[in-house]
Parts: sequence; C-alpha cells; structure tokens
Amino acid sequence: IMLKKRLMGDTKHFCPVSLKENFVLYPGLPENAAKYKEKIYYFSTSEYRDKFLKNPEEYVAHNEPLKAPPLRVCLLGIHGAGKTTCARQIADKLGIFHIQFEEYLQELILPKTKRKVGPSFEEDDEDDNKIPEELEDFSPTMTKTKTAKSKKKVKLTDEEEAIKANLMDNTGLPPEVLDKIVPDWWKKEPFRSTGFILDGFPRTSDEANYLSEQGLCPDVAVYIQVEEDDILNRLFPPRLKKWKDRQRKKKEYKKKLKQLKAKKRV
Repeated sequence: IMLKKRLMGDTKHFCPVSLKENFVLYPGLPENAAKYKEKIYYFSTSEYRDKFLKNPEEYVAHNEPLKAPPLRVCLLGIHGAGKTTCARQIADKLGIFHIQFEEYLQELILPKTKRKVGPSFEEDDEDDNKIPEELEDFSPTMTKTKTAKSKKKVKLTDEEEAIKANLMDNTGLPPEVLDKIVPDWWKKEPFRSTGFILDGFPRTSDEANYLSEQGLCPDVAVYIQVEEDDILNRLFPPRLKKWKDRQRKKKEYKKKLKQLKAKKRV
C-alpha cells in the first residue's frame, strides 16, 4: 500500500543512469532508491545512485519525455525448437534485426575454415572422398594443384579457436571473446536505435551472467518449449536424407577408386 503512494520519477522502476549511459532499461532495486524533487528513483547499483545524486539534472526529463530504447528480445530453446522460424517472423513484423547467434559465430570463422564447423556439419568431410595421390594421374577430373591448395593449413587466432571449440563441442566462450561480439548489439548502430531479436543466446548460465554483469538487459526473454516427438519429426527426415546421400557418395567413391586402381594396373 505504501508503494502505491510513492511518486515515481520519469523512468518509473528502471534505472535512469543505465538509460542515459547505456541506453538500456535496467530494473532498479528498491534498496538503491533516491529521492529528487519529491520523486523516487530506483537504480541498478549503488554507484549509479551516487552518480545520479551528484548531478541529477543530467538524468531527468526536461522539456520532453526521455526516449525509451528499442525492443531487444532474447529467444531461447533447444535445437530444433523452431527459434529461427519464429525469430524471422517477429523481426519482419516489428522491423527489428534478427541475429542468429550460432550462424553469426560461423560467419566469423568461415573465411578461414572455408566451411561450417560443428556436429551437424562434420559428416560432410571432403577428405573422406579424396582421391589418393598415387591415383591422381589416372583421374581426369583431379589436378595436382587442387591437392596442393587443400594441404595449406590455415592458422586460427586464439579468438577464432575459441569460437571453433564452442561450435564443435559447446566449450564456453570466454568473456574476452563475448566482449568483441555481444555489446555492439546494444551499443552500436544500427542495432542501438533499431533493436533486435537475438536467437539462441544466452545458452548457458555463464552467458546469462555475462549479460547481467555488462548491464545488457533484454526487454523480453522467450523460451520455446517443445515436445521431444515434435523435434524428432522435424529433424529426423532431413538427417536421414543427408545420411542416404552420404552413403550414395561413398558407394560412388568406392566404385571410382576401383576403376582407378584397375587403370593403374593396366
């Protein structure tokens, strides 16, 4: 009852310093409250409360209301839950950016890896169906220069190695790698003034803590819950097709190898 009588400031229960400095709606805490011109303001941290009290005029509305940041959504759910399908529709409808986190990581290392990495891509290893060097001369489609090219090893930076390990084995991304990726979506244009739906992040409690420590608050976090059977029906047929294609390629490869060996014997 007492709370209802409180006259809240322009930012209601959100921290005015977080809004001004980071353009983020960060819920303030009642224990970090301060009064200014008969209005109550809540702050995300006691440091921000002290900052406000030193110069309150900088953080309150003057001639017009304070500008609210755009919508920022985190969309979560297990693999195959339909996050990307939903995210695309929401982004189109609301005119905000759609950021597919895993896809974004793939693009960061793609110039060096030349192909996508991770459990669902590992099966397509080109080296599996490679013509052995001693049979190259008998294969009309293969040239020496091609193999020489593919043997060239590309060196990944520590940052790229961390991203690759994350995509391959879900190894957590260190904060210094996240620092170079995530804050830009909140702080830099065109994301800062347009907003976004971040699909597939945060994925772990460490990543959620990272957002909290950095003061990067989404306005909404949505978790899509799906029945296991639905995911099986959705993911199994394309996986099966992929497997059948791979078996067919293997068969063709073995046949070709047999022919080349026969050619070599002749």
